[in-house]
Amino acid sequence: MFSERLLKWLESIDGSYWANLSIKLLDGAIKIAAVVIASKLTLKFGYVIIDRILNPDKKDKRFYIDEKKAMTLSPLLKSLLRYVVDFVAVVTILKILHIPTESIIATAGIGGLAIGFGAQNLVRDVITGFFIIFEDQFAVGDYINTAGISGIVEEMGLRVTKLRDFSGELHIVPNGEITKVTNHTRGNMRALVDVSIAYEEDIDRSIEVLKRVCEEFAKTREDIVEGPTVLGVNELGSSEVVIRIIAKTLPMQQWSVERELRKRIKKELDKEGIEIPYPHTVIIHKKT
Repeated sequence: MFSERLLKWLESIDGSYWANLSIKLLDGAIKIAAVVIASKLTLKFGYVIIDRILNPDKKDKRFYIDEKKAMTLSPLLKSLLRYVVDFVAVVTILKILHIPTESIIATAGIGGLAIGFGAQNLVRDVITGFFIIFEDQFAVGDYINTAGISGIVEEMGLRVTKLRDFSGELHIVPNGEITKVTNHTRGNMRALVDVSIAYEEDIDRSIEVLKRVCEEFAKTREDIVEGPTVLGVNELGSSEVVIRIIAKTLPMQQWSVERELRKRIKKELDKEGIEIPYPHTVIIHKKT
């Protein structure tokens, strides 16, 4: 019987065999633990170095990096560092266990080549992500439109970009689908307000009131770069005269400026007795 043969073989082994085996296992366990600890310390130290490089002292202008670029590059570099350290740690542990890593790497290379023919989208995502970062098309914190989605960039990677829209939903967009980008954060933005005035009102007087509101409003907002400027009559509607006002603001502040300007215009028009047109219903009672 096999069990009897196994028992006789175990009895024939002296105690030195088990002692040597225990020493080898203990030595291997210590080496593996040392590799794991070293990899953790390397990652921690590497993260600190990346943070120090990308977030230097702002007083030192020679090494100052834009905050958005730092927020974009920091997670990317940390991710690459983690992949490299984990790969080296796994290969080292395999060598400690006397597993031939050369054959595994060769097999992985052949398998990777075979898989690569079916992973063209993945390769396209990575290449596109590299050029997006290299060309600085957008950065973390920018408000963009791409792939039919609008939102603020929360995270950028070589494979995907994460966008958070104003409703709070997180969209994960493969970089390969980003073929056209509209960046609303680069340069000054335009704020536009159209004001409707009734035909019965004096247009010249209405424009003067709007100019006064714009001048006073500009003094209260530091995010206005230029204007607001009353352009004049922009449209003759079915029941109103539309007067257009434009201004240039800092990025992402145009909506706030528009909302506050509309509020002030409404209060001033009410104060001056200038009518803003609204639908009227006339009922005619006909005697029979």
